[in-house]
Amino acid sequence: MSVANVLRGEASLVLGGVERIFRPTFAALVAAEGEIGPLFAAVERAAAGHLKLDELVALLWHTLSPDSGPLTREKFADAIVEIGLAAVTPVLKTLLTQVLQGR
Repeated sequence: MSVANVLRGEASLVLGGVERIFRPTFAALVAAEGEIGPLFAAVERAAAGHLKLDELVALLWHTLSPDSGPLTREKFADAIVEIGLAAVTPVLKTLLTQVLQGR
């Protein structure tokens, strides 16, 4: 089992009873940007409280480490809704900080 490396901007979250690691690699962020649009705009929307749930799920999905175990996107999205936005916010903050600051 992997452990989130905070020095690399990683974060973890327990979803469905399994700890999931989120890794903001260049490839992951490019994939997320391809789906939700420019990441700086997503940061601005998040800061203003206007980031949509599908955008949040997309960013988290694309940064989900493959080491975190098998999971479909639909089950992933359901798990995000199940634990609530308050539980997801620290992970989102970590990922968006990485977008702004880099490593």
